[in-house]
Amino acid sequence: MKDLLIRNADVVVTMNATRDELSGADVHVRDGVILAIGPGLSAPGAEVIDATTCVVTPGLVNTHHHLYQTLTRAVPGGQDALLFGWLKTLYPIWARFGPEEMFVSAQVGLAELALSGCTMTSDHLYLYPNGARLDDTIAAAAEVGLRFHPTRGAMSIGESAGGLPPDTLVEREPAILEDMIRVVDRFHDPRPGAMVRVGLAPCSPFSVSRELMRDAAVLARDKGVMLHTHLAENDEDIAYSMAQFGCRPGQYAEELGWTGADVWHAHCVKLDGSEIELFSRSWTGVSHCPCSNCRLGSGISPVRAMRDAGMKVGLGVDGSASNDAGNLVAEARMAMLLQRVARGADAMSAREALEIATLGGAQVLGREDLGSVEPGKRADLAIWDLSGVEAAGSWDPVAALLLCGPTRVRHLVVEGRQVVRDGQMVTLDLASVLDRQRWLAERLAG
Repeated sequence: MKDLLIRNADVVVTMNATRDELSGADVHVRDGVILAIGPGLSAPGAEVIDATTCVVTPGLVNTHHHLYQTLTRAVPGGQDALLFGWLKTLYPIWARFGPEEMFVSAQVGLAELALSGCTMTSDHLYLYPNGARLDDTIAAAAEVGLRFHPTRGAMSIGESAGGLPPDTLVEREPAILEDMIRVVDRFHDPRPGAMVRVGLAPCSPFSVSRELMRDAAVLARDKGVMLHTHLAENDEDIAYSMAQFGCRPGQYAEELGWTGADVWHAHCVKLDGSEIELFSRSWTGVSHCPCSNCRLGSGISPVRAMRDAGMKVGLGVDGSASNDAGNLVAEARMAMLLQRVARGADAMSAREALEIATLGGAQVLGREDLGSVEPGKRADLAIWDLSGVEAAGSWDPVAALLLCGPTRVRHLVVEGRQVVRDGQMVTLDLASVLDRQRWLAERLAG
């Protein structure tokens, strides 16, 4: 691979231990790794990206998504519903998906993330109708070129057994565990710089059994992979936990082995003080999904309290049927604004929100090789051009990223390779993919 030299950035936001911001700096990349940072670097023969007028940041990290949902945005009947009603509207539609729907919707969702500065994303795929497999989304990520942390999700308690999903979308638990083993053995790469790591992710306490939650935790530790699920998303979620399990979600998670540095939970809007202390003490991670929480009326997650307690917090766009966008830098702005609404204008700075979107997400996903711009880290970089109308007149280019924009990246580099160049995808023919996506959505709607 040819060396890469990012030259003359207005600012490089390092997110290193001292949070240095370097003016007029270059970044030299070799074999997917950052080799050097500083002014006036020499790299004969390197491919050069001119970053004049640009801010360079670590690539943004998305810690919670449902990529398949890009085919079901703005669905009538679910637009104004709370979580459980929203799910009941969409489950029958998702039951008609197959492998192509999973693949194409993942392509679109991944491209949307890339254009918003995201270099790595997790994905929570918990339904597998009509022959669909986790393999479909992994193939899409390989084509798009993003670093990927898919999770083998599952639902096993259908309506007839007191669960929320229809029986047609649930699986037998022995088959779930068997496929979890298959995808980990086939795709998971524990090495530094891995492009694919696999996690295990029973969907939620209201769609799987206590036994599957416990068995998945045991299996994940045996395989050395991470665990993920939805937790404490809204008041309905808390009421279900109290009625079915006789305890709050945090206690339920702890009892089943779902706390620790290898666990991250999505949402956690309704965590109380004791649960925040538990997750902080156990180094359990949380994926904060502010736009989805607003869209579904779930509430404002206590991120300020989580951060003050020392919890690991990253950002997630959540599914494209509950956001309905997949723009991660816009998500960072919303995270900042919601904490200010809840706690005052000094509750969260633009720089802290950017840290959560980059280093915070890498920490949640257990990626010590990512999240900052410093020698030895993987070359996952977002390059933002602040010469456009959005940032015109801004005095602080780093804060401007979240306070005014841009919301679309100029260049995106993943493992030293360009995925976005001059605001356009270079790894796939996005126009053709979007045509196919529209045809698939129209067929589902018909």
